[in-house]
Amino acid sequence: MKLRKSLWFTALCTAAIVLAAASAQAVLYKWTDENGRVVYGDQPPASAKAERVNPGIAPADPSAVRSMAAKDAEIKKRQQDRADAEAKSDKEQADAKRKARHDARRRAAESGRCARMSTCIATTKRAKRYFSEPAERQKAIADNEKMMRDLNCAPAPAALTS
Repeated sequence: MKLRKSLWFTALCTAAIVLAAASAQAVLYKWTDENGRVVYGDQPPASAKAERVNPGIAPADPSAVRSMAAKDAEIKKRQQDRADAEAKSDKEQADAKRKARHDARRRAAESGRCARMSTCIATTKRAKRYFSEPAERQKAIADNEKMMRDLNCAPAPAALTS
Protein backbone atom coordinates (compact mmCIF):
# COMPACT_ATOMS: atom_id res chain seq x y z
CA MET A 1 0.00 0.00 0.00
CA LYS A 2 2.75 2.42 0.94
CA LEU A 3 4.64 1.47 -2.20
CA ARG A 4 1.61 2.29 -4.32
CA LYS A 5 1.21 5.69 -2.65
CA SER A 6 4.90 6.51 -3.12
CA LEU A 7 4.68 5.54 -6.79
CA TRP A 8 1.68 7.86 -7.28
CA PHE A 9 3.48 10.64 -5.44
CA THR A 10 6.59 10.16 -7.61
CA ALA A 11 4.52 10.17 -10.79
CA LEU A 12 2.69 13.35 -9.68
CA CYS A 13 5.96 15.13 -8.86
CA THR A 14 7.46 14.10 -12.20
CA ALA A 15 4.40 15.41 -14.07
CA ALA A 16 4.60 18.72 -12.18
CA ILE A 17 8.28 19.09 -13.03
CA VAL A 18 7.64 18.33 -16.71
CA LEU A 19 4.82 20.89 -16.87
CA ALA A 20 6.92 23.51 -15.07
CA ALA A 21 9.80 22.95 -17.50
CA ALA A 22 7.44 23.24 -20.47
CA SER A 23 6.01 26.51 -19.20
CA ALA A 24 9.49 27.88 -18.63
CA GLN A 25 10.15 27.42 -22.31
CA ALA A 26 7.01 29.31 -23.31
CA VAL A 27 7.35 32.65 -25.09
CA LEU A 28 5.70 35.72 -23.57
CA TYR A 29 4.37 38.60 -25.72
CA LYS A 30 3.38 42.16 -24.77
CA TRP A 31 0.91 44.31 -26.76
CA THR A 32 -1.56 47.14 -26.33
CA ASP A 33 -5.24 46.40 -26.90
CA GLU A 34 -7.83 48.76 -28.47
CA ASN A 35 -8.61 50.32 -25.05
CA GLY A 36 -4.94 51.28 -24.55
CA ARG A 37 -4.20 48.72 -21.86
CA VAL A 38 -0.95 46.74 -21.90
CA VAL A 39 -1.69 43.03 -22.21
CA TYR A 40 0.68 40.07 -21.73
CA GLY A 41 0.07 36.65 -23.21
CA ASP A 42 1.58 33.67 -25.02
CA GLN A 43 -0.36 34.27 -28.27
CA PRO A 44 -0.75 37.85 -29.52
CA PRO A 45 -3.77 38.83 -31.62
CA ALA A 46 -3.18 39.21 -35.34
CA SER A 47 -4.37 42.84 -35.35
CA ALA A 48 -1.98 44.10 -32.65
CA LYS A 49 1.73 44.76 -32.91
CA ALA A 50 3.25 42.40 -30.35
CA GLU A 51 6.65 42.62 -28.71
CA ARG A 52 8.44 39.52 -27.45
CA VAL A 53 9.21 39.95 -23.74
CA ASN A 54 11.48 36.98 -22.96
CA PRO A 55 13.54 36.30 -26.10
CA GLY A 56 15.56 33.69 -24.31
CA ILE A 57 16.77 32.54 -20.97
CA ALA A 58 19.97 34.27 -20.00
CA PRO A 59 22.68 32.18 -18.40
CA ALA A 60 23.04 32.50 -14.66
CA ASP A 61 26.65 33.61 -15.08
CA PRO A 62 27.24 36.03 -17.98
CA SER A 63 30.85 34.96 -18.32
CA ALA A 64 29.92 31.27 -18.33
CA VAL A 65 30.14 31.04 -22.11
CA ARG A 66 33.64 32.55 -22.13
CA SER A 67 34.82 30.35 -19.28
CA MET A 68 33.44 27.22 -20.98
CA ALA A 69 35.18 28.18 -24.22
CA ALA A 70 38.43 28.77 -22.32
CA LYS A 71 38.12 25.40 -20.56
CA ASP A 72 37.39 23.68 -23.87
CA ALA A 73 40.44 25.29 -25.47
CA GLU A 74 42.56 24.25 -22.49
CA ILE A 75 41.37 20.64 -22.74
CA LYS A 76 42.10 20.54 -26.47
CA LYS A 77 45.58 22.01 -25.85
CA ARG A 78 46.30 19.37 -23.19
CA GLN A 79 45.13 16.61 -25.54
CA GLN A 80 47.37 17.96 -28.31
CA ASP A 81 50.33 18.24 -25.92
CA ARG A 82 49.76 14.67 -24.75
CA ALA A 83 49.60 13.41 -28.34
CA ASP A 84 52.80 15.32 -29.20
CA ALA A 85 54.55 13.89 -26.13
CA GLU A 86 53.50 10.34 -27.07
CA ALA A 87 54.73 10.81 -30.63
CA LYS A 88 58.04 12.21 -29.35
CA SER A 89 58.39 9.31 -26.91
CA ASP A 90 57.70 6.76 -29.66
CA LYS A 91 60.26 8.42 -31.93
CA GLU A 92 62.85 8.47 -29.14
CA GLN A 93 62.25 4.77 -28.42
CA ALA A 94 62.58 3.90 -32.11
CA ASP A 95 65.78 5.95 -32.34
CA ALA A 96 67.17 4.26 -29.21
CA LYS A 97 66.40 0.79 -30.64
CA ARG A 98 67.98 1.73 -33.96
CA LYS A 99 71.08 3.08 -32.20
CA ALA A 100 71.34 -0.04 -30.01
CA ARG A 101 71.19 -2.30 -33.09
CA HIS A 102 73.79 -0.16 -34.84
CA ASP A 103 76.09 -0.20 -31.79
CA ALA A 104 75.73 -3.98 -31.42
CA ARG A 105 76.64 -4.50 -35.07
CA ARG A 106 79.58 -2.13 -34.76
CA ARG A 107 80.90 -3.89 -31.63
CA ALA A 108 80.44 -7.29 -33.28
CA ALA A 109 82.28 -6.10 -36.38
CA GLU A 110 85.12 -4.62 -34.31
CA SER A 111 85.48 -7.82 -32.27
CA GLY A 112 85.59 -9.97 -35.38
CA ARG A 113 82.45 -12.00 -34.66
CA CYS A 114 80.35 -10.59 -37.42
CA ALA A 115 79.15 -12.77 -40.30
CA ARG A 116 79.64 -9.74 -42.50
CA MET A 117 83.34 -9.77 -41.70
CA SER A 118 83.81 -12.20 -44.56
CA THR A 119 83.17 -9.34 -46.96
CA CYS A 120 84.65 -6.54 -44.92
CA ILE A 121 87.80 -6.87 -42.84
CA ALA A 122 87.37 -3.90 -40.53
CA THR A 123 85.61 -0.65 -39.98
CA THR A 124 87.20 2.59 -38.95
CA LYS A 125 85.85 4.75 -36.15
CA ARG A 126 83.88 6.79 -38.69
CA ALA A 127 82.29 3.57 -40.01
CA LYS A 128 84.05 3.80 -43.35
CA ARG A 129 84.78 0.33 -44.69
CA TYR A 130 87.96 -0.59 -46.38
CA PHE A 131 88.56 -3.77 -48.30
CA SER A 132 91.55 -6.04 -48.31
CA GLU A 133 93.38 -8.09 -50.89
CA PRO A 134 92.03 -11.58 -51.66
CA ALA A 135 94.82 -13.33 -49.69
CA GLU A 136 94.19 -11.18 -46.62
CA ARG A 137 90.48 -11.77 -47.01
CA GLN A 138 90.93 -15.58 -47.05
CA LYS A 139 93.15 -15.38 -43.96
CA ALA A 140 90.54 -13.29 -42.14
CA ILE A 141 87.81 -15.74 -43.12
CA ALA A 142 89.84 -18.63 -41.77
CA ASP A 143 90.53 -16.72 -38.52
CA ASN A 144 86.85 -15.94 -38.12
CA GLU A 145 85.82 -19.55 -38.75
CA LYS A 146 88.36 -20.74 -36.17
CA MET A 147 87.11 -18.24 -33.63
CA MET A 148 83.50 -19.26 -34.33
CA ARG A 149 84.41 -22.94 -33.80
CA ASP A 150 86.16 -22.05 -30.54
CA LEU A 151 83.04 -20.20 -29.38
CA ASN A 152 80.80 -23.15 -30.43
CA CYS A 153 78.88 -21.00 -32.91
CA ALA A 154 76.98 -22.35 -35.87
CA PRO A 155 78.95 -22.31 -39.15
CA ALA A 156 78.41 -19.34 -41.45
CA PRO A 157 76.05 -19.86 -44.40
CA ALA A 158 77.69 -20.89 -47.65
CA ALA A 159 76.66 -17.62 -49.34
CA LEU A 160 78.85 -15.66 -46.92
CA THR A 161 81.93 -17.89 -47.10
CA SER A 162 82.27 -18.14 -50.88
